[in-house]
Amino acid sequence: MSSTTTTEQSFQWPVKTSEFQNHAVDSTRWNNFPFRDDDVIIVSWGKSGTTWMQQILSQLIFRGSENAPIHEASPWLDLRPLPEGFAVGLLEAQTHRRFIKTHSPIENLVYSQKAKYIFCARDGRDVIWSMHNHLFNATPAFYEMMNDTPGRVGHAAERPPADVREYFLDVLENDDRATLTYPFWNVIRGWYAAKNTPNLLLVHFNDLKKDLKGEIQRIAKFLDIELTQEMLAEITGHCTFDYMKANAKKVSPEQAAWMWEKGADTFINKGSNGRWRDVLTEDDIKLYEDKARSELGEECARWLAEGGRVQPY
Repeated sequence: MSSTTTTEQSFQWPVKTSEFQNHAVDSTRWNNFPFRDDDVIIVSWGKSGTTWMQQILSQLIFRGSENAPIHEASPWLDLRPLPEGFAVGLLEAQTHRRFIKTHSPIENLVYSQKAKYIFCARDGRDVIWSMHNHLFNATPAFYEMMNDTPGRVGHAAERPPADVREYFLDVLENDDRATLTYPFWNVIRGWYAAKNTPNLLLVHFNDLKKDLKGEIQRIAKFLDIELTQEMLAEITGHCTFDYMKANAKKVSPEQAAWMWEKGADTFINKGSNGRWRDVLTEDDIKLYEDKARSELGEECARWLAEGGRVQPY
């Protein structure tokens, strides 16, 4: 692993060191992926603003078009139920700048030194609330797809209990089994530790909510996309949560119609934070905060809870 010095701090290029496979994901899908130099990889742990970032990228790449494609243009490359090679074939046929989705820990991902990476994060309590809605309202067809597609590794995907607090405590005890994809703390810890890597941008859900226009401008600058103020205003308007909720069918995957009760309206749910405050006890909150500090360290745990720009760009 080679070391490089920047004007700010030293960094090491991330290198894949392990694989991860379960009912939902297969990290081996990255091993022979043919990157293009201008690819953009959107990374997150689920329900952390992934679709929001896909909408932003789609708007930036397609210059504010109301008909800009999202999920068909931005496949989840390592989603195991997708047929082997399907996403790669879809991406190879694209002539526009590609933007690709993953929820992978950094150590399970082949890392291109020329592509750009955007890591999206959100307070773990808000993530768990959103994931509960996502999994509890999934249809039997969703679970059949996850569990019955040949090649599943490990335990089956399971519908969470109706009680969101019970689910929250399940996740804290064993987030690998209780959640959908990769272990939560591992994803956050690895990508935050790589924050000095020059082709990686960290974006927090809270900052998108506080200053959507400013964050879109920051993302565009990171991707070397020039915007006029008029174009920035138009794109920002198409990336508000109200716009996305009103156009839920357009910004949700086509499969949402049969994978979730109420379809796209469940997939694009509330986009709000803090719903856990009226449910969790003081002891529950302390349990979570102690766990976050233990897993992530004080600095990363504070960023995950609060947001704020942690990079010079």
